[in-house]
Amino acid sequence: MTRAYLDHNATTPIRPEVLDTMLPYLKESYGNPNSVHALGQQARAAVEAARAQVAALLNADPEEIVFTSCGSESDVLAIAGAAQRAWLASSGERRHVVVSAVEHEAVRQLTTGMRQRGFDISIVPVDGTARVDPAAVRAAIKPSTAVVSVMHANNEVGTIQPIREIAAICKERGTLFHTDAVQSAGKLAVDVRELGADLASISGHKINAPKGIGALYVRKGVALSSIVTGNQEKNRRGGTENVAGIAALGKACELARKEREQHVRELSALRARLEKGCLKHGGRVNGHPTERLPGTCHVSFEGIDGHALVIALDLEGVCASAGSACSSGAAEPSHVLKAMGLSQDWAAGSVRFSLGWGNTAEDVDRTIEILGPAVEKLRKAVVNSKC
Repeated sequence: MTRAYLDHNATTPIRPEVLDTMLPYLKESYGNPNSVHALGQQARAAVEAARAQVAALLNADPEEIVFTSCGSESDVLAIAGAAQRAWLASSGERRHVVVSAVEHEAVRQLTTGMRQRGFDISIVPVDGTARVDPAAVRAAIKPSTAVVSVMHANNEVGTIQPIREIAAICKERGTLFHTDAVQSAGKLAVDVRELGADLASISGHKINAPKGIGALYVRKGVALSSIVTGNQEKNRRGGTENVAGIAALGKACELARKEREQHVRELSALRARLEKGCLKHGGRVNGHPTERLPGTCHVSFEGIDGHALVIALDLEGVCASAGSACSSGAAEPSHVLKAMGLSQDWAAGSVRFSLGWGNTAEDVDRTIEILGPAVEKLRKAVVNSKC
């Protein structure tokens, strides 16, 4: 069976060019980049070349890029690292952190743990489109605020946040601002200087690089407490660098930078085509109507089980998800849908289609063709169960 893969927000296939870039560092150029011999220096050159490529995608300086293992680690380093540093520098006075209600599970679990350790956590609500009101962020900031974190684009419904306005408020109030750009980097123009971010997280496997590699932009002058201790990455993140993964991330960033505008046009057209088909079958599209990732289509069908719909689609060769891959399998609707105020009947019947590199109009048309009978069958099953 030929599969239509429409789950790119969960992970992406590795592009051939990216795989070709990383293979030499798994085979012949296997040196430790901190060794002074020739093999080590080959590896070091690859790391620094990739650092420049990542920086170029974000309009940052190479020395502002810290390599990590993934987007989640980057989020933790940014938020916990900034909060811990502020707490130490202020003798415990600055212990307040502000996040939105729709952040990634890594941030949610991190801040829950921080609260248990004595940090003050404020959670800013969102509206029915999952969008944060900058005025709510302004109201949440205190003199004791160490860092504010609001994701650039939501991984579930795709809503893009007003990052520029929020970053400007944070600068005005003298607090650091972090944005989780894992879903937006490579899909939107993520210019950290224009956005005003002090810290920004990205992940390789969301932009056609392998799993196990990520990066954190750290603006010059911003000091963080290390989470993984060691001398690597200028003492900001310990551990021997994943050279093959780093090289792959660099190449993926280079490709994303060159192809982004064309990619956005193509994905936007495919998403519109897909949403038209979903609406024809009685679905409702969730997220902001215009400020949304070009490849994300989150749709709900009232009164059915979204997980059952995902399974039905999978049996016919279409890969989608019932929400974020980081919370899949949960019996309850996601925290994002709850924060948006979606009713139980609509939230339970949600499915996320996320498009990316390699998807075609044929993939979309096939999905729409399969979707209608699958939804109808599930609706009949619900009716019969009530008889």
